[in-house]
Amino acid sequence: MEEKNKNTQNNNNGSYQKNSNGNRKSGFSLWWIYALIFIPLITLYIVNDSPSVKEIGWTEFQQLMRNDVFDEIVVLNKKNMLEATVKKDKYREVFKQDADKAAEMGVQVSVKIPSADKFSDFYDKEVSENNISARVTYKDGDGLLWNIFVSAVPFAVIILIWILFMRRMSGGVGGGMGVFNVGKSKAQLFDKDGTNKVTFKDVAGLSEAKQEVEEIVSFLKNPGRYTELGGKIPKGALLVGPPGTGKTLLAKAVAGEANVPFFSLSGSDFVEMFVGVGASRVRDLFRQAKEKSPCIVFIDEIDAVGRARGKNVNMNANDERENTLNQLLTEMDGFGSNSGVIILAATNRADVLDKALLRAGRFDRQIHVELPDLNERKEIFAVHLRPIKRDTSVDTDFLARQTPGFSGADIANVCNEAALIAARNGKQCVQKDDFMSAVDRIVGGLEKRSKIMTERERRSIAYHEAGHASLSWLLEYANPLVKVTIVPRGKALGAAWYLPEERQITTREQLLDEMCATLGGRAAEEVFLGAISTGASNDLERVTKQAYAMVVYFGMSKKMPNLNYYDSTGQDWGFTKPYSEETAKMIDKEVQNIVNEQYERAKRMLSECADKHGRLAELLLKSEVIYSEDVEHIFGKRPWVSRSEELLEKQNGENRNQDYVSV
Repeated sequence: MEEKNKNTQNNNNGSYQKNSNGNRKSGFSLWWIYALIFIPLITLYIVNDSPSVKEIGWTEFQQLMRNDVFDEIVVLNKKNMLEATVKKDKYREVFKQDADKAAEMGVQVSVKIPSADKFSDFYDKEVSENNISARVTYKDGDGLLWNIFVSAVPFAVIILIWILFMRRMSGGVGGGMGVFNVGKSKAQLFDKDGTNKVTFKDVAGLSEAKQEVEEIVSFLKNPGRYTELGGKIPKGALLVGPPGTGKTLLAKAVAGEANVPFFSLSGSDFVEMFVGVGASRVRDLFRQAKEKSPCIVFIDEIDAVGRARGKNVNMNANDERENTLNQLLTEMDGFGSNSGVIILAATNRADVLDKALLRAGRFDRQIHVELPDLNERKEIFAVHLRPIKRDTSVDTDFLARQTPGFSGADIANVCNEAALIAARNGKQCVQKDDFMSAVDRIVGGLEKRSKIMTERERRSIAYHEAGHASLSWLLEYANPLVKVTIVPRGKALGAAWYLPEERQITTREQLLDEMCATLGGRAAEEVFLGAISTGASNDLERVTKQAYAMVVYFGMSKKMPNLNYYDSTGQDWGFTKPYSEETAKMIDKEVQNIVNEQYERAKRMLSECADKHGRLAELLLKSEVIYSEDVEHIFGKRPWVSRSEELLEKQNGENRNQDYVSV
């Protein structure tokens, strides 16, 4: 029965033939299209090439010459020929019944002459005897090859333009069938025999995510171990996480460890201006994957094609994308369960993906690739520090503590920026200070010491930043201070660096202390300078969002406790709010009360330590940069010592980073 089906398929698809590998190959060639275009052109050229020259013999020409019927004669010396133009009133004598047609077409007379000398003698004789009036011109004439070349040039130009057009439509030179190849998949194939392999040794951190994908590698290496017990190999796994956390690198490591072909493409590669191209590319991708089975297909940024359907039912702009998604859903659930094709996809917008794409049977697993913790950052630094020449002052433990919240891509950028800074300063190796400068530059931006500021502006910025530093030192749950500066960086006129705790949950008291410390800059301006400025806009934005989250998301409001209006499904409640207008007023009032309470608290605490705050502000004006030991010298030992501060003190008070507060 199977053989019969194969024969039927071959008969019904006569335009296909099998290649040496047994795969069907199209027997249709692009040269047939060229032939269909150029054969009619050549035929038209030949048919329309009606004679514009009438050939006559030498004897007949002599008789006509004596009758003075020619107006102008051109003698072609090399060809032993002449071409003569007939006088308008002599057409009937030369062309007989075809005189009218010849006159319309401007037909000339062509004569094969014995030689140019013989014609010259004959012409001189007739001029003297019959007084003829024809004008004679002598030319060398063109050869046969030149005529062939001139005739072929137009066709060569047409062919060249056609080839360039087809290659441009295919996206560049070597595009195969050009525009007819537009429905083919753009997936890049990394074969298992390739030299540049990525393995799990090249992926630092991500220990939990690697455990998840190691099982996928085991499926591909030894599928029988699982299928013998009745299990089915998962069809797909979705890598979800913030940008720069290593989702693509992890997928390449899976392919390298499994030693199988790896198809890599982006979700946007399915999108094209032509209707139906996306679905065609999906079909072609899975056809290639089945031929290379077992293999891995990796679709990066799958949200470009996998967004939820039906969001804009009245708009037709997304029909092509939805058709592509429908084809992807069909293909993922269509091939055999144990075919050896596993789909890996990556996105940082899993909330917008279609539910049908995430169901079991398509993407059976969701692997969360989170930002690295302290130990994982140490491993990532160790990987990126391998090619960098550094001295003994560089400590990976210290660098990992100074970069909380950094992704793997951020850490790679820190290492590269540190090497550039060291090279710019003419150093032979990269030192600890270079890494600290790199972190400062990435977080805060480039220093702008040349920016012009008045003394009043510098004083306002110094008191503002001193307010942040004072309250962060006095509040129990505020993040430990690392450094304060009034040197402009990026868009900020001043900045304070903190070393936040890496905690998984946050209490209401911790949020309130952080809000109070953030409002310390605006409070210091009002208490000590008697005027507020626009420098606190970033602080106010952060505090307002934090207070709104406490009321609407975390249920931490006194008047509206235990309520959450956040939609985790990503639908965002459509165009309506999930609460009434009266509730919205209550939310606004609660947010305002929380912010006002912390602002009054900040002013009260700053008033109680006005002398110390003033000394700190004057020191900041004088030195422009102060560290935690300078604050300790003025305020004394901090009453609450967190683990972050213990680590900070262990490094002799040397610096850094992240929670960045700008002016």
